[in-house]
Order: sequence, then structure tokens, then C-alpha cells
Amino acid sequence: MADALVCWKCGASLASLLLPFGRAEVCPACNADVRVCRMCEFFDPTRSKQCRETVVDEVRDKERANFCGYFKPKPGAHRAGDDAAARAREQLEKLFGGKT
Repeated sequence: MADALVCWKCGASLASLLLPFGRAEVCPACNADVRVCRMCEFFDPTRSKQCRETVVDEVRDKERANFCGYFKPKPGAHRAGDDAAARAREQLEKLFGGKT
């Protein structure tokens, strides 16, 4: 299953990492934490606490490692163009013209 998993942030393969992911595990390409809400099967931004698991304690930062016992890695967690920094950079380029 690990060969189908990709980093939620950059989309790089996580095949080299062993399952289950430890809290300190990071993406080999971008160093992003991988045991995060954004990488979980239960993550759902439209739900209360942004989680489909009803008894979970709230995790405020969905992009930082946590100790949630319901964590289950989600294949295809990466969403291209879902990078807030890239969006902000594009807006600055539009506003000021040229590269920032």
C-alpha cells in the first residue's frame, strides 16, 4: 500500500517509508510531516472538526504531525494547486507584475 501513497503537500511518492507512519515521519522530497490530518482517509473539510470520525479530539493544525489514533493514510491525498504559498505568490505577481 505504501507504494500508492504520495505526499499530501508535494505529491512525491512515499513508497520508501514504512507503514504505519510514525509521528516524526517526513516526506523524503519536501520534509513535510506525513502523519497529518490532510493525509488521512477521515479528513473532510466540510465536516465538524474537518474529520469524518465522530469521536476524534479536535486537531487544530491539519498540516502538522499529531497523535490521532484514527489516522489512516489516504492514497492520492495530494491535490495539485492546493498550495497556499503558491497561491499567495501568484496573487503578488498579479498585483505587482513580474516575478516576486
